[in-house]
This record gives sequence, structure tokens and C-alpha cells, in this order.
Amino acid sequence: MSGKLRIAVARLWHEAHSFTPVQTRLADFRRKEWQQGPATADFYRGTNTEIGAVVELIDSDGDLDVHFSLCTAAPPGGLVPQGEMDQIHEAILEGLENGPWDGIYLSLHGATLSTGSLSPDADLINRIRTLAGPDIPIAVSFDMHACINPQLADLVQILSGYHTYPHVDMKETGHRAMAMLLDCLRNKRPVRLHLRHVPMLPLSHMMRTASGPMRELVDLGREAMRKPGILDATFFASFTYADSPHASAVVAVTADDEADTETLLDSLASAFLERAPRFNAPVIRAHEGLTRAEALLENGSGRGPVALIDTADNPLSGGIGDTTGLLRAWLEQSSHLRTVFSFFHDPALVAKCHRLGEGARISVDLGGRIMPEHGAPVPLTVRVLRLTDGRFHNVGPMENGMAVDIGRTALLEAGNLRLVVSETCQSVNDPAWCDLHGIELAGVDLFLVKAKNHFRAAFEPFCRALIDIESPGPSPADLHLVPYRHVPRSLLD
Repeated sequence: MSGKLRIAVARLWHEAHSFTPVQTRLADFRRKEWQQGPATADFYRGTNTEIGAVVELIDSDGDLDVHFSLCTAAPPGGLVPQGEMDQIHEAILEGLENGPWDGIYLSLHGATLSTGSLSPDADLINRIRTLAGPDIPIAVSFDMHACINPQLADLVQILSGYHTYPHVDMKETGHRAMAMLLDCLRNKRPVRLHLRHVPMLPLSHMMRTASGPMRELVDLGREAMRKPGILDATFFASFTYADSPHASAVVAVTADDEADTETLLDSLASAFLERAPRFNAPVIRAHEGLTRAEALLENGSGRGPVALIDTADNPLSGGIGDTTGLLRAWLEQSSHLRTVFSFFHDPALVAKCHRLGEGARISVDLGGRIMPEHGAPVPLTVRVLRLTDGRFHNVGPMENGMAVDIGRTALLEAGNLRLVVSETCQSVNDPAWCDLHGIELAGVDLFLVKAKNHFRAAFEPFCRALIDIESPGPSPADLHLVPYRHVPRSLLD
């Protein structure tokens, strides 16, 4: 055996929305990310992702012998059928059997749910711990919106999470987790994970880290990491639409084994809790947002379109890409403005458009097919303006360099409205999406999008203004409207 450190790496990234009828299937994982073995490095090399960080270390550190088990991810969406979650777990475990390992790194989301488990992440880590034995250090990275099972403190030694929202620090997070793991191994440094649950369930609407309460918390965490013996301090905000008994804010501290962390945990948890009211989001309805946008455009200041962001059907919050409130409001106001609408998820309509070809004129019913309680279909006569294969590479800051496949799409036109329908439910979060559809934002007045905070990372520089609105949808800001079964109602007050 060489003197290199043998590190096993695996990834399972999916954020579950418990209240959509559209399940996340194995095919969704295979379409987005499904890599095993040596080819994994080539897939992630140069990408702003956690595994991209691992590949950078491989390329720069000759003392690492890294083995990739399954690395997979799917876009946020409904629960994963238990049998298919089991297949993913088994594939990851099979790839970890070729031990012994000096250490293990797991890139996880932390808010995964399946039809048969309220804590699939903990299920997987439990099995990995059994396979690895009690002494092998395990490092985990989570999304900021993880629902953290308290068992984790007894299963892994190292935990870090995203410090930015929009999540543009995925690679940095992977580097932090790996740096702690390698420090632990090379310096024989025993470390422990400490968790403190905070009785609150903050909305992600007001969680952007450019400023505001989450920015302040991230700064407090970084200040804590300058204290002796503190390797990492991360604030996890949970995911409000995952119906999990572990849905709660959490402070996580990775520290030297002998470090006294109680006072620090008390302080950080109190800082989180005292900011709870500042996470409440003001709700603006579609008509009001459109009126504000028209006023901004008439004012003439600034450049680019005004973006109206419909947060309640945001695919990266598990939205369905099917609600109709924003489009209906635009039609009712008879807007004369040059408008792009993104998007509707409708595989059958996309197939029809591709069959008829560009230039075809058709009558369509848009949206309202999955959860019509959030808005009836909108009838419209359109022309098929452009057809695409839905493939591009991200050029913006989030997951920069990653190959993206949103399935086939169709760009439809009705007067001054251009509207995209797609085969999969993925929001526009990268300028390459515009290039794919031949959309020049300089020639757009209104950009109507089903999205939330991640949209801002790439598009804020191109827009005159961004206005969050909420039409009826599966991810409302008022959590009292969400039919929880497992989340304690006390967290909502």
C-alpha cells in the first residue's frame, strides 16, 4: 500500500418538497448527475461544486488516493419512492466496500425525503458508519437548508454547510469539509461535531446573505471560527416545505475533541433566535407587482428588464412549474410591454411543439394540469418560435461550469409575449438559458419567472429591478397554509 491517504467520496443531493404530487424519480437523478468511478473527476473538474473542490485537491495534492462512489443529484422536487432511494443507497454503499479507508467525505443536501423514511440522509450515514467502523473520520457537507437529524452528532466528526444564499460557495464548502478531514488525518487531530437545535423555522425568502439577518449570522460563524479549537461554525436554516420532524434551525460547530463549545453554542443559538422576526417575508400579489414594474419602466431610469419573481412556484423550492396566477394577472392587465415568461413544465406540450415544428400555430392550455387548485389552465393561441434540446453549460456563479439538461423546450410567442415550456421542472437560474432560447434581455421589458433567490445570483446584474411576488402555489410564505404532519406547529409561531 502506498503512503497516500485513501479517501472515499460519495454524493447524494436532493431537496424534498412534501406537498407536491410529483415524485422525484431515479431518472431525475440520472439526468442531472450520476457519476461513479474515475470518470467522476472529469465530469466535475472545473465546476463550482463540492465535488469540483475534491477534484481540485486531487489535481494539486499528490498524497491523496481518492475513490469515487456514486455521486448523484436531482433537482428539488417531491418525495423519492423508497425503492428508488434504496437503489441509490445501495449503489453508494457498494462503492464504499473497497476499503479500508483513511477517511470518507459525503456531499449531501440534508433535506432528502423518501416515501418510506423521514430521514434518508441519516439512514445512509448510519449504514456508512457501520461499514467504515467507529474510528474512521467522516466529513459531511450540507446545503444551508438541511433538516438535521440530531443522530448526526454521534455518526460523523465533521460538518460544514453553505455560507451563501444564493449558494455560490459550493466549491468553498467542499474545500472546507475536505480541509478539516485532511487536517484530522494528517495531524491525528481528534475532532467532534456539536449540534444545537433552535426552535424556529425561518423562511428562505429573506435569507439572502448579501445583507440582512443571515449575513449577520454567517459573519458571527466566521468570527467563531477564529477562536482556538473551533474548526467550523455553520448556521443551518432548514427547509420549510420538507415535512420532517427534524425541520428546525440548527447551529453546527466542529471543534477539537476537548474544546468547550457550550458557551459558543448558547451564544450562536441565541443570535439565531433573536433574528427570527426578520425572516418574515412581505407578500406582494401579482397585480401589485406588475403595477410596480410598469411604474419603474415608465420612470426610465436603469437598464434591462424588471423581473417579477413568483416565489410560490419556485422549482428550487420544489415547485411544480404549473401555477398560472402570474400569467393570468399579466393577461388581465393587457400589458403592452415586451415580456418573457419562464416557464411551464409540460412534457406533452413540448412533444407536440417538436412534432409540429417551428412556425406552427396552435391553441394551448397552459398550466393548471398538476395542481389546478393553484390556478386553472390559461387558454392561449401561440406560434412555435424556437425549439431546443435543453442542454447548456452554466456560465453564471451558481454551479458554474456544470452541464445542464432541462429536457427539450419550446419557445412560444403570442403578440408581445414569449413563453417557454419545458420537459422538466427547472427554473431559469443561469444566463446560458437565455442564450439557449435566443433571448436578449436588453430587448425585454418584463421578465416573469418562477424562481426565488438563486435567480438573483446570475440575473441581478442584467435587470433594472427585481420584485418578489407570490401567486397561489405549493410553496407559500404563510407556513400556516402548509398541511404539516411532522413539523411541530410551535415552530410556526
